[in-house]
Amino acid sequence: MKLAIDGGTPVRTDPWPAWPPPLDAAQRERVGEVLESGLWGATQGGTACAELTAAFAGLSGVPYGVAVGNATLGLFAALRGLGVRLGDEVIVPAYTFVASATSVLLAGAVPVIVDVDPVDLHLSAGAVEAAVTERTAAIMPVHLAGSPADMDALNAVAARHGLAVVEDAAQAHGATYRGRPIGGLGDAGVYSFQASKAMTAGEGGLIVCREESAYEAIWSVCNLGRKLGGQWYGHPSVGWNLRLTEIQAALLLPWLDRLDGELARRNAFCAAVEREIAGLPVSVVPRPEGTTGDSRHLLMLRLTEPVDKAFLVEAMAAEGVPVDAGYPPLGTMAALTDAGARAEPCPATEEAARSVVWIRQSMLMDDVDRAADVARALAKVLEHRKARP
Repeated sequence: MKLAIDGGTPVRTDPWPAWPPPLDAAQRERVGEVLESGLWGATQGGTACAELTAAFAGLSGVPYGVAVGNATLGLFAALRGLGVRLGDEVIVPAYTFVASATSVLLAGAVPVIVDVDPVDLHLSAGAVEAAVTERTAAIMPVHLAGSPADMDALNAVAARHGLAVVEDAAQAHGATYRGRPIGGLGDAGVYSFQASKAMTAGEGGLIVCREESAYEAIWSVCNLGRKLGGQWYGHPSVGWNLRLTEIQAALLLPWLDRLDGELARRNAFCAAVEREIAGLPVSVVPRPEGTTGDSRHLLMLRLTEPVDKAFLVEAMAAEGVPVDAGYPPLGTMAALTDAGARAEPCPATEEAARSVVWIRQSMLMDDVDRAADVARALAKVLEHRKARP
């Protein structure tokens, strides 16, 4: 069978589900109420931002939340609120989105880029332990692709060295670790509402935390250095305006009612893909030990035989089943190292950059029986790979 990039017939011509999904009636109603009220800003007396922060704090099993303009700012504010300052070091995984590191730079600290577990691709507790110095102030586990990092092991390292823990939960709305919700397992957790995420208002983010003192400090960072409950024009510390709008919160609130159903849909599709690809030189990247709920922001697939990944990505797109090449290792980004980031040896991340591809969340929302399209396209492309130059 001829490959589509060589003029053959593609495996699939039907479109994949759009993301974000169309507005539902509840979203239209909530957004309409905010628009009609004229209370669009977070400080004008509306209720949507307060409802959203309370809901996400509850989802994370903690009492406090602060809604922000995006998750990069949320990570920055969490680090600052937890005491990370100029010249401190923050340990981040090498296989993650660049914002995990740039948020550290924004806080005036040094990202220390360390390797991930070679099996599940999440931050390695052993690599963290080896990278701790007297300047280390915090670690940033990333709940990659919607799977929770091994928080017990990472929290144990943090406790031994007196480090703050900021969970990058940008991709993991609704995920659980050993039966406990992520986001509230460290000192602060940060969610994203950017356009590709499980819940989206186009942009946006939210910080959750368990300790009142951390909440007050993070709130101040996000509210121009004001003191919670203090004078409006009193600014006892330095802060910024990082707030979410009421319109964005109104878009997000009704999503909470359908989130569990969407997570179940994606998990069912992922399970079907895993069944369908049995026998192919491809495997699903396993979830970390302790995963009890996975939000499946991405399905990560590992090529178990040598393949020209650039060819695979091009050929799969032509077959109507696009896959992403995934993250480059953070330590290879000159912009980060030129800005002062320190990169440890990261062989597992380098191997992931060679051998791992992603299926995006929108595709995972398709009917389960269409998972066969993924396997058919992979089988077709991989069958032809050795004939390519």
